[in-house]
Amino acid sequence: MKVTIAQINPIVGDIAGNSEKIRQAAQLAKREGAQLLVTPELAICGYPPKDLLLRSGFVEACDAAVSQLADEASAEFGILVGHPTHSGNQDARPYNAATLLAEGNCKQTVHKSLLPNYDVFDEERYFSPDTNPEPMTFLGKRLGVHICEDAWYGEPGTFYHLPPLEREDPVRLLADQGADLFFNLSASPFEVDKFSRRCRIIRQHVSTHQRPVIFVNQVGGNDDLVFDGRSFVLDSNGRLASILEGFREQTVTVDLDHLTSADSVIDSREKQLFEALTMGLADYAMKSGFTDCVLGLSGGIDSAVAAAIAAEALGGEHVHALLMPSRFSSEHSLSDSWELARNYQLDAQEIPIDAIHRAYESTVVVGDDLSSAPLGLADQNLQARIRGAMVMTRSNTHGWLPIATGNKSELAVGYCTLYGDMCGGFAALCDVYKQDVYGIARYINKTAEREMIPSNIIEKAPSAELAPDQFDQDSLPPYPVLDAILYGLIEQNRNPAEMVGEFPEETVRWVVQKLDRNEFKRWQIPPGVKVTQTAFGTGRRMPMAARGFTGMK
Repeated sequence: MKVTIAQINPIVGDIAGNSEKIRQAAQLAKREGAQLLVTPELAICGYPPKDLLLRSGFVEACDAAVSQLADEASAEFGILVGHPTHSGNQDARPYNAATLLAEGNCKQTVHKSLLPNYDVFDEERYFSPDTNPEPMTFLGKRLGVHICEDAWYGEPGTFYHLPPLEREDPVRLLADQGADLFFNLSASPFEVDKFSRRCRIIRQHVSTHQRPVIFVNQVGGNDDLVFDGRSFVLDSNGRLASILEGFREQTVTVDLDHLTSADSVIDSREKQLFEALTMGLADYAMKSGFTDCVLGLSGGIDSAVAAAIAAEALGGEHVHALLMPSRFSSEHSLSDSWELARNYQLDAQEIPIDAIHRAYESTVVVGDDLSSAPLGLADQNLQARIRGAMVMTRSNTHGWLPIATGNKSELAVGYCTLYGDMCGGFAALCDVYKQDVYGIARYINKTAEREMIPSNIIEKAPSAELAPDQFDQDSLPPYPVLDAILYGLIEQNRNPAEMVGEFPEETVRWVVQKLDRNEFKRWQIPPGVKVTQTAFGTGRRMPMAARGFTGMK
């Protein structure tokens, strides 16, 4: 059997547009002599559709689109399409389904059994689970079709690995019913090294059941998630027989009767992050109707990397950079920013803020509560808010997407200003630790074989430049230490007391306190792409008004 894998980039809610993508893939598959086209999970509506599923008529419109797609199918050419459906469950939540289209009809439908309800997933809110998966029959083959999480049964970090297990393994149930091969329709979001984890999980099924697996994954950015694609085929021995490219729409036909070995190159962490962030921003802008973006360019590493990502995503001419020096800005920060802007051919302009800053200072201190003492931190925040206002004014005037440039390390401990550097419609680096920001900068220069990001930006001590002789390390632990502690607390959910032997107790206490006390700020950051295991927001839901337990004695 020849199978065509349609690794498509759907737009959530665009039922007609997504259907047309599938229709075009079907026509290509027919030209290549394929007998079956396979699409990702919920390809008709895009993933995740969220509360669109609750909107009256939405699921019915998806069902209608699937029926119309059946016109592309025949006795010798089938389509496996992912979609939500009320079919068989009219009075309850819909199913997350996959339907086999053949002979011009909807021949057979399977429903997702395991509904993830952890991290960024909330499928129990929307869908009903299936309990009796059955193979589909097509061209004499019994197809073990299952959907995304159905393959993750028993995987640590999911809801299906701790006893007692109330549900059974859907893949095993399909194998027990004589499935000849497996198809997994997925919308599996990216995080660093996720591809290796998927391969390991799917290989376990191959090892257990000795059947080949075709894994088809969505690609593209949808809100705070980005999907890397990397669809693949494993033969019955668990060898990689085909792999599609990451972060790119692609349609590939494979002959399951004549599988050969394929090579898989594991990309560096920095390359994975750069490609994910670039696609996440590009798709957020395109799918939201933006062509241009605007950001402040300070001469620091964060705004430099954010600008580089924006230039890659939208084109340098569509990136509008504001250089906004104050009396505390160093000359090299200004010259470094101009060099970066020239390297990427950004639309840059210089707008000194000192006069505005002095006007603010002479105005806001009026009143007994402010005039008796220096403003200190409040004055530093004033500068950030002035810059934020400059960015937002241009966004409002020209319809540009405003980019916030803060990184995960600083957002974690509140080293950021509400309505200042946190202003924006998209937070380019909000799930990227500071050390990774530097790594991405070095990767960019290495790949370009020139200093696209000036070396001085990478090598100089980081500073917000909001006060004389100010450096980040005056207020924060060294970033390698800060990132290591944050990684343990956030990604690994470690008990802080366990970390005291690795780091000074006072440093761990300080980080824990700052992490907990600044949750209110993080609730107000713009959306940004999830690239780590635990991103702020949907993937980490902590209370704001809380006190007491820290895990420290």
